[in-house]
Amino acid sequence: MGEQPHDYADEMKRALQHRMGAAYVNVDVHSVYYQHLLKPNEQDVWRRVHEQAKVRYDQLRKFILFGFADAAGLENRKEFDDSVYEQAQVEIALALLAIHASRGPDTPVVLLAHSLGCQVMSSFIYDAQKRAGGGAVTAGIWKPGRMGDSLTPAQRKFLQCGTVRAFVTTGCNIPVFVAAHQRMHVKPITKPNPAFSWINLYDPDDALGWPLQPLEGGYETLVEDRAINAGQSFLDFMTKSWNPLSHAAYWTDDDVLKPLAALLA
Repeated sequence: MGEQPHDYADEMKRALQHRMGAAYVNVDVHSVYYQHLLKPNEQDVWRRVHEQAKVRYDQLRKFILFGFADAAGLENRKEFDDSVYEQAQVEIALALLAIHASRGPDTPVVLLAHSLGCQVMSSFIYDAQKRAGGGAVTAGIWKPGRMGDSLTPAQRKFLQCGTVRAFVTTGCNIPVFVAAHQRMHVKPITKPNPAFSWINLYDPDDALGWPLQPLEGGYETLVEDRAINAGQSFLDFMTKSWNPLSHAAYWTDDDVLKPLAALLA
């Protein structure tokens, strides 16, 4: 979430390659980018505010504007055809289809998602599973008549994440999206295969990173929460009083890279 460049994952890839060594050559890493769907309007609002008004705390305001506008944009009118919600799911589908084409239908997959991306990826899997089970899906690529209908049975099965071995989430804010719902209506994805695990890494000092097991409804048995100290030492004193830097420090932290590398190995 927030103003992300296309190469947002490159630093993590380099750190992962360094940790895995020669074994990294056997890993295909695909990144999913949907910020281009949201960024132009957000930049326009930011520009107009600066031209027509006086505001302070620019970096914090920019983080809030771009970050929370992303969340609102992805949820607003998501049932419409070609909504941002659907277009983001298309980007996920294209990345998975590239893996399916190059590696085949049985290749194991590890998913890594951060912040708002955790909600986006969880929703993709949830919708795919609901469609596979014959349920009515009202938004995204799994809605009748949309992209999901154009896939082959093998592609559809792969996109339903049947070969996903692990889902690693960092700085996850899924609780923000479900807290207002009645408890009996809050349900996670189902385990797509017996080998699947969901590891949720969160820093207790990161106000946008949350544990998931307290949600119940299935989260308490599906997810393994791990509290970590994300970020370099110079950030430690800052994270005691939360700021956006602490939320952005997960993907190059050893507490994230170590379990991720182990899962891939």
